[in-house]
Amino acid sequence: MSAATHWADDLAAWAIDPQLLAAAPESPYGFPAGLFGADRGAATTHRAVAELQPVSVLDVGCGGGAASIPVGAPELLGVDESAELLARFAAAAPGARTWRGRWPDVADQVPAADVVVAANVVYNVPDIAAFVTGLTGHARRRVVVELTDTHPWTSMAGMWRHFHGQERPTGPTADLFGAVLAELGLEAQFRTWPRTDPWRDASAADVLAFTRRRLCLPASRDAEVAAALVRLPDDRPSTGTTWWWPGTA
Repeated sequence: MSAATHWADDLAAWAIDPQLLAAAPESPYGFPAGLFGADRGAATTHRAVAELQPVSVLDVGCGGGAASIPVGAPELLGVDESAELLARFAAAAPGARTWRGRWPDVADQVPAADVVVAANVVYNVPDIAAFVTGLTGHARRRVVVELTDTHPWTSMAGMWRHFHGQERPTGPTADLFGAVLAELGLEAQFRTWPRTDPWRDASAADVLAFTRRRLCLPASRDAEVAAALVRLPDDRPSTGTTWWWPGTA
């Protein structure tokens, strides 16, 4: 099995039981927009983008601009599926150009840039080879990709087991992403770093609401979810990895 197929299979294993999903009072997918503000980026990723002193940076899955805005490039381009997050990006980076859509579906609408960055996006991408190839073909000098070392949802394994009696997957991982890059013939470098908890400033109520939604449970179960949050271990990914390699645009 190829690394890219392994990646797609690992992501497919995260599909939620259709009965649980149908009974969920709200979608368990997505994150609060505030987690993606321009002040939430990783220093290692910023250095990988900034050390080439790029004139232009394309941020794919830009969110609020955490991976690109702090670098201070004169020209910023952003792609995201969320209109709300694109609005946040544009507000934080006046003059930035934006495109709404899924990468690489909208790639032919977007110009090349000196550096292309994609942070905390790839675990949403089943066709990882096409995604990476699209990034590489849009970068004149470098591509930078950031991801947690384990899938973010792995932290919910104990909660899912407690409330639904089901085991959850463990992949894919940052190591598997590296295998995909090697399979594509890309000579990539990487650095692994301690990850700051993105929920560090969140209120207990926000954490509870997000966790309950992820578990496909109604608000009437809040007391149970709160008790489980105290009792079960916190397994959120504690490290991230930043990969970078030459572009071909």
